[in-house]
Amino acid sequence: MNKGTKRFLLTLAVISFALGIVLVVVQGKGSARSTASTTPGATPRAAEPVATEGQAAPAPTTPPTTAPAPTMAALAPSVVAPATKLIARPSGAPIGTPTSLGSLDAATDRFTIEFAPTGAGISRIVFSEFWRKAVDREAALRHSAAVEAKAAIVPPLPAASERYALAEVGTLARFTVPILSAHSIDVDGQVASLFGKVWSETGPGSFETVLADEAGNAVLRIRRSFAVRPQSGAGYDIVLTQTVENLSTIARTVRMVQYGPSDLTTRAQEMMDIRRLQFGYLMSEARDPAQSSVITHDAMLERAAVVKNVTAGKFDVWPSAEQKEHAQHLSWFGTTNRYFALAVHAPMSGAGALARSKSLAQSVVLIRASLGDPSATDATGEATLFTELHSPAREVAAGQTADFSLGVFAGPLKPAVLGNDAPYSALEMSGLIVYSMGGCCSWCTFAWLANLMVIFLDFLHDYLVFDWGIAIIVLVLVVRLILHPISKKSQVQMQQVTRGLAEMKPELEALKARYGDDPKRMQQEQMRLYKEKGINPLGCAGGFLPTFLQMPIWMALYAVLYLAFELRQQPAFFGFFQLFGGWEFLGDLSAQDRFIPLPISLNLYILTFESINLLPLLMGAVFFVQQKYMAPPSTTKMTPEQEQQQKMMRVMTVVMFPVMLYAAPSGLTLYIMTSTLVGIWESKMVRRHIEESAKNPVVAKKSKTRDALGRMYERAMARAQEKRTAGKSGRTFKDRG
Repeated sequence: MNKGTKRFLLTLAVISFALGIVLVVVQGKGSARSTASTTPGATPRAAEPVATEGQAAPAPTTPPTTAPAPTMAALAPSVVAPATKLIARPSGAPIGTPTSLGSLDAATDRFTIEFAPTGAGISRIVFSEFWRKAVDREAALRHSAAVEAKAAIVPPLPAASERYALAEVGTLARFTVPILSAHSIDVDGQVASLFGKVWSETGPGSFETVLADEAGNAVLRIRRSFAVRPQSGAGYDIVLTQTVENLSTIARTVRMVQYGPSDLTTRAQEMMDIRRLQFGYLMSEARDPAQSSVITHDAMLERAAVVKNVTAGKFDVWPSAEQKEHAQHLSWFGTTNRYFALAVHAPMSGAGALARSKSLAQSVVLIRASLGDPSATDATGEATLFTELHSPAREVAAGQTADFSLGVFAGPLKPAVLGNDAPYSALEMSGLIVYSMGGCCSWCTFAWLANLMVIFLDFLHDYLVFDWGIAIIVLVLVVRLILHPISKKSQVQMQQVTRGLAEMKPELEALKARYGDDPKRMQQEQMRLYKEKGINPLGCAGGFLPTFLQMPIWMALYAVLYLAFELRQQPAFFGFFQLFGGWEFLGDLSAQDRFIPLPISLNLYILTFESINLLPLLMGAVFFVQQKYMAPPSTTKMTPEQEQQQKMMRVMTVVMFPVMLYAAPSGLTLYIMTSTLVGIWESKMVRRHIEESAKNPVVAKKSKTRDALGRMYERAMARAQEKRTAGKSGRTFKDRG
């Protein structure tokens, strides 16, 4: 159990104790115990610096000429290895500074891809339209609007370092490992490294190497070529074409290994670490002959679980024993962070997506994971998690070419993209979008409810109110309207029980004076009196029902506001507060409200204190008003212990909840505060109704009408009395339930 999970359980216990008001997960980042690379054989080398989110990644230093040898024991073919040693070498001039692809012009390209000279891989992917902070996004929008309007004064764009970078290079076995770089190739049982200064650049994004024997004779030619789609098409897709050409005079059996999607960038200030490994797969040909349905159900691994397995020496993440047993085929695999994904998928074109195979089995049959160097840590203080993609064995005849191509998605977890654009819709890659807090909290997030909530919020924003802050307030009103009958009935019932107990107080005091020395007889007489008067002492519990019914909504809304890409960096109330000199207050509903930003950032374990947030403080004031003016007066005199408990409950509600929600998304705090205000007004109306009917006595001389809780209470008391009677007479008693 990691630190974040423990913090969530602590928060859950505190909030459940406080009458079931909203649960908010507060999670920092723990340090996962790192291990050395699982791919031995590397030449030691000084660790490279690793860039964090949004920062410019340093160019890799002089790359090594040899690379870590892969762990190929599970893939060793049943052939005799050749006597000669195969070595990769550049087919032309070694790579100097590779030419990048794409651009940072959002009108033409989604991103720019910068390549590394090592392993024919990517050093980083920088988006043209996404920024690290909401304030930079707003500045970019003002710049674009001024340019489009041909204004005389055009505000400058934010610095390039403030653009969002999807992934950065990491280090493994002291080697700088580019994204999706080539690892090695197995030729007839002999492993040759493809990592290092063994590639030549044949064009922008295109690389080539030749595998030769000790005599210098060319055996294989390996090509890797990256291409980006135009923005008008599947603009977030990268086509990775890689082929192996047999230059020898005999057939060769080859297997390729390359690095797959690894950890994506994240921020140290994130409340939760929801990085995941996710899969889409096809059933066996026997169950799905057409191989047309991509399954995403129950195909997700939490990063923490994978790290735990790697630390324990379990490196395989695909396929599992069950997937092997059912002969399932991989269709796509990706890693995700809060808002973005990097995934490899079957190489399908946008136009012919439905006519092409959805299986990735020609290029990937095994995925393994490993942890980076302890010194190569990211912004969260954890070692980078790497993955390796192992291809199946492919026999390549003399003069023939084997294709190991992949499609690569590098973009936002946005339903409009993954659910509608080709080829993602055909591959069911919308399964990458999961509104769940993960870990032990998966069951209580109610992902189905979160999905409905996203749809409803989208509808409110797109067709009714056109603002996310107002959409959240409308959601409050809708939820309160739906729950109003239950809330009204519960409050009326609770008030009636309170009044009834007050009216019965003289009789209860008389029973206490008469049977105070006999607790069992006292309990019997109380039960008789409650039954006679038609009062259910458990009726007060019904008053908490609306709160408990709203908890799933709060949990689902938390996941939505934290994970829904639609709300990322979206301001509230049409950006009204940003009109005042770019004020950050409520400029991002998925982050803290930042009423007064502070010049320093303090890590206080349960939260990162980097601004004075107004909404949590206002929420505490609202809770205080609710308790002081709306709580019903006590009808019985409390003991000092009970008074102390009541005081603790009030302090916990007024103080602890704002603290717990201090670093929560401002959209969630806005929802809870608005819901509480509406609840105060609703309670006031209900109390007015109760006061109008207060002239009628609550208790009756003999009442035959009781609610379900009352009948249950009577049966429980009757069974207890029957057990005691049977015990005194020495008879065996069988509970009739």
